[in-house]
Amino acid sequence: MAVVPLPPRGEWFADARDGERALRVSWHAEKGCVVLSSWRTEVCVGTVRLTPEDAARLIAVLADGLAATHETPGETATA
Repeated sequence: MAVVPLPPRGEWFADARDGERALRVSWHAEKGCVVLSSWRTEVCVGTVRLTPEDAARLIAVLADGLAATHETPGETATA
């Protein structure tokens, strides 16, 4: 198995459950995709490649979820 260096642009997100798990998000412009990789300590345990269109959908889902968590009681989310 070849070792591939991580691209310079990316961001790490720690798992809320513990410090051993993390999610890395990295853009690969040369391949036209964004990669979400799941890490346990220093080992990558899985990846998902998203097209820019799917990445935009993911961003929308996350934004909608965040908006729903900040609603006041009695307020409903719009779809």
